[in-house]
Amino acid sequence: MTSHRPTTSVAATENRRTSTAVVELVARVDEVDPIALEPLYDAIDPDTLDSICDPSSGFRSLSFRYAGWLVTVDSREGGLEIALSEPASPDGSVADIPDAESSL
Repeated sequence: MTSHRPTTSVAATENRRTSTAVVELVARVDEVDPIALEPLYDAIDPDTLDSICDPSSGFRSLSFRYAGWLVTVDSREGGLEIALSEPASPDGSVADIPDAESSL
């Protein structure tokens, strides 16, 4: 079985904040209004997310849980890639995933 992993790419030159892109991607995949989602700051500080996810700073990767998803932000040439994956194991239990991890 192939799992679908929703992703979006954000160019470094766009005026779109990483935090906004995360919320918009989750809302699109869950087919809900972004306002209906839990506040992002319950999972990670949005200002910190925006400031550390700058490819020019040496940022490489960051993962955290948000709204039932494991969100992974990776540095890619020319911008960032944001991917969602389900953090649950096949039996429905939550996988042992740290709340936030990063590599710089």
